[in-house]
Amino acid sequence: MDEPSKANNLSIPIAIVIAGALIAGAVYLGINRTDTANNQAQATPEQQSGNLEQMAAITSEDHIRGNPNASVKIVEYSDMECPFCKSFHPTMQRIVDEYGDKVAWVYRHFPLDSIHSKARPEAIAAECANELGGNDAFWQFTDRFFEVTPSNNQTDIETVLPQIAREIGLNESQFAACLESGKYDEHIQNDLDNAVATGGNGTPWSIVVTASGKKYPLSGAQPYEAVKQLIELALSEK
Repeated sequence: MDEPSKANNLSIPIAIVIAGALIAGAVYLGINRTDTANNQAQATPEQQSGNLEQMAAITSEDHIRGNPNASVKIVEYSDMECPFCKSFHPTMQRIVDEYGDKVAWVYRHFPLDSIHSKARPEAIAAECANELGGNDAFWQFTDRFFEVTPSNNQTDIETVLPQIAREIGLNESQFAACLESGKYDEHIQNDLDNAVATGGNGTPWSIVVTASGKKYPLSGAQPYEAVKQLIELALSEK
């Protein structure tokens, strides 16, 4: 057999091997993309029921970061054990920092008890921080909590909650008494019920409110650019 024929015969099985590897790789990447898309769908559920107009009015009793009279307000219903809420928190910090007085962040509780049994006591802890140290302490507690905890119901709340309280300068005995008092149980439940009434079925669930009162849904841990685009739309509303 001459050399060209040998080369041709060898090239055929090599080509088959390469083609097989490319197909396998494509299948693998396709599966991974499908899994990623499914995870994103779970993280950012579409509004299935409810009415945005059912959102409880924003008052001085809310936890507001930024200018209370801002043109645009983002009301976030959050679960403190939700990994997507954890990833969304820095996005919202950046939004408020960059937009200054134009945008305010309103934080409300949405503990998903069926999968995050620790989220409700953590929400109560944030309310206790607010009681003992005011609005600044609430945000210090919440920021630090999302910074140091692992999410998905893995937080050692017996250790972490008092630790954060100490770090931000709260009275530990008063904090512990507040946690046990049950005084914020109804408040947490009201936030949760309101989230569901507005259409929230996963966390984070947010509502963007314009100066005129028009409301836009913001479902899931959307990236900064997506949030920014919606804010720009809301700011354009008169």
